Amino acid sequence: MKATSIILAGGKNLRLGRIKALEIIGGKSLIERVIERLTPISSRILVVTSLEHSDFPVGGDVEILADLYPGQGPLVGIYTGLMASRSSHSIVVACDMPFLNTELLDHMLGQTTDYDAVVPRLETGLIEPLHAVYSRNCLEKMKERVERGQLAVESLIEALRVKYVQQEEICRLDPDLLSFFNINYQSDIDRALALADEDKG
Repeated sequence: MKATSIILAGGKNLRLGRIKALEIIGGKSLIERVIERLTPISSRILVVTSLEHSDFPVGGDVEILADLYPGQGPLVGIYTGLMASRSSHSIVVACDMPFLNTELLDHMLGQTTDYDAVVPRLETGLIEPLHAVYSRNCLEKMKERVERGQLAVESLIEALRVKYVQQEEICRLDPDLLSFFNINYQSDIDRALALADEDKG
């Protein structure tokens, strides 16, 4: 099963201080790594970013979209991508997840029947709404929230019919939960570089 994949790359990069999507991990930029992992399960790949970064060097058939409501955070990025998607359900991930697990995302795509979203939930109770699958049925609720300034993705999740993928299920495909490792600080880049070297070894 293939679907549209939406990569969110519109963050302000405040904590790292530079454009993290272009950081090189294991010989490839973060965004190249994300695209590579999504390609086998994607009919189309959309990168949603801010207007000033809409010239990302992504290559291939990847399409770049500018946020419909600039500077409003990831909920707007998801909304922008879903508006452009031609799939009933779309994969949504952040651009700074260098170790996405293609099998896990494919498994999540298979859980979409009768749900608005499929979202990982870890044993700590933490959910991962930026590593999820969303239906176009979410668009109206997303637009209402954006127009009211209610921009928390977690708040949206509470209003949807959600299939939660529990940690036990996730660990069968991704035992170390590296799918959810993301880059915010230089220390995260250092760890990602070490992990990428281990992959090569």
